Amino acid sequence: MQIEQIAYIKSDFSEKFGIPRQSNLADNRAEIHFLPKYQNMDALREIETYDYLWLIWEFSESIRDDWSPTVRPPRLGGNKRVGVFATRSPFRPNPIGLSSVKLTGVEFREKEGPVLIVEGADLLDGTPIYDIKPYLPYVDSHPEARGGFAEEKKDYRLEVSFPKQCLEQIPAEKRTALIQILEQDPRPSYQKDPSRIYGMDYAGMGIHFRVEEGTLIVTEVERS
Repeated sequence: MQIEQIAYIKSDFSEKFGIPRQSNLADNRAEIHFLPKYQNMDALREIETYDYLWLIWEFSESIRDDWSPTVRPPRLGGNKRVGVFATRSPFRPNPIGLSSVKLTGVEFREKEGPVLIVEGADLLDGTPIYDIKPYLPYVDSHPEARGGFAEEKKDYRLEVSFPKQCLEQIPAEKRTALIQILEQDPRPSYQKDPSRIYGMDYAGMGIHFRVEEGTLIVTEVERS
């Protein structure tokens, strides 16, 4: 089987560290741009009648020649192994990702063709996209379903302490999504040192922080 890239995403995540572990955990805005061969508005006819889309994409930064039948999910502390097919780990036999995103707009730009505006994407900037399908609530939503260990960890949040002088350096339209991302705790679960300063790139800014007793404290914001 051969598959062909149709599009790529433009997002605020220039590195893997800090990307939400699942889609729709933060209201971060992103754009889907089509490759020239697929810049055809007919292919998107009536797509605006859907609120959410499925994206099928490639873990392009996690490709390996070998694979392991078990992985160590970060939310389990990084020291418990579970079956790869019981997780959404990027380290899979085929590096294929699946995300649902909210469709907030469709634009046609003279030089770029059609562009989809979405929210909630958990994709690295430039990630190849192989297919887009509509999300159908009546068959895709199963609120009664069990969610395994992921369900047990879904309510985990950190308090975020964002000094005013740091917050004012963040564009107003980026603040809510950034705080939502930080609440999810970007650190590897095995990192517990309260004095350690972490750094993540977001929307062209370097966000530095530490975590102490359930509170993430932003220490510095740098322009990349």
